[in-house]
Amino acid sequence: MEEKVICTHCGVVIEEEDYDTIYDEPICSDCVADHTVTCDHCGAIIWDSDAISDESTILCRSCYDDYYIRCNECNNIIHYDNAYEYAGEYYCRECYDEICGNDSINEYSYKPEPIFYGSDSRYFGVELEIDIGGKDGSNAEKILEIGNYSAEHIYIKSDSSLEDGMEIVTHPMTLDYHKEFCWKDVMRKAVSLGYRSHQTSTCGLHVHVNRNSLGKTSDEQEEVISRILYFVEHHWNEMLKFSRRSEYTMNRWAARYGYENDPKAILDKAKKGNKGRYAAVNLCNYHTIEFRMFRGTLKYNTLIAALQMVNRICNAAFSMSDEQMQKLSWSDFVEKITEPELIQHLKERRLYINEQINSEEEM
Repeated sequence: MEEKVICTHCGVVIEEEDYDTIYDEPICSDCVADHTVTCDHCGAIIWDSDAISDESTILCRSCYDDYYIRCNECNNIIHYDNAYEYAGEYYCRECYDEICGNDSINEYSYKPEPIFYGSDSRYFGVELEIDIGGKDGSNAEKILEIGNYSAEHIYIKSDSSLEDGMEIVTHPMTLDYHKEFCWKDVMRKAVSLGYRSHQTSTCGLHVHVNRNSLGKTSDEQEEVISRILYFVEHHWNEMLKFSRRSEYTMNRWAARYGYENDPKAILDKAKKGNKGRYAAVNLCNYHTIEFRMFRGTLKYNTLIAALQMVNRICNAAFSMSDEQMQKLSWSDFVEKITEPELIQHLKERRLYINEQINSEEEM
């Protein structure tokens, strides 16, 4: 005679051949429907009285103890991998950003009063995008502690174009001051926290130059800017290679205005065009022009080389006439370069007498 299977919860005879069990005890389908839930992590059926849950998550005790914790602010259940620690407490992403992240990560529109560092007429403001490591207030604090060791040199902003990162922004600094600034330590810390810049599809390196370093009057400044635009367009292939960007990402984030034989014609095209700020050289800002063509980097030499390249282009445009700029070849331009960081990067990109050398990995 076949032995009957009895539901250990309500005592009825279980007629169906396939039935569920809890802790190896048989349970009828009615009791499963009325008194049990399924763990979202391991899929086990458990008594609803034993479940640990919030509005969106149901867990068995074992899975909760091994993999989950509650947010100290909203009490929602969060996986340990998604928990943010601050001052010994754990938070979900939303609560962490609201409570702990606001002081260190500013909104994208944030623009403090600029502080100028160094003694020269030309200043460079850097916007360096870093991604992958998280829009994390505690990470931002660690980077700010290094960069602002003696004064407020940098601040950090959110950027919706990044997947899970932020943007490091400097106050205006001279080229010499940037070289003395603790960029190596800032970059090393960012890498150690899991951030990347070159090794992403999202990050750029933008360099602002103050317009009043290009001429005393607006007319003089426009003359120089027209020659800057001409240089970029005339040497587009070399600048594309130098930038480390692909043609696709350049077109998306730093598009060219288009080549013309005359510098003033390119400037006129830029003024009449619809590129907005997503141009290789953005002219939308009142006090600065912005070189947007460079891919992001967490390699010190590459960053300094980009600043030196911008400075060299500005110097050439400032000191040359339109006719001289039109005759300037790439080889003549690089022949006069003396900065070791810039020469190193040009060699790495095979833009310096096609000399190939071993180089450090881009981050």
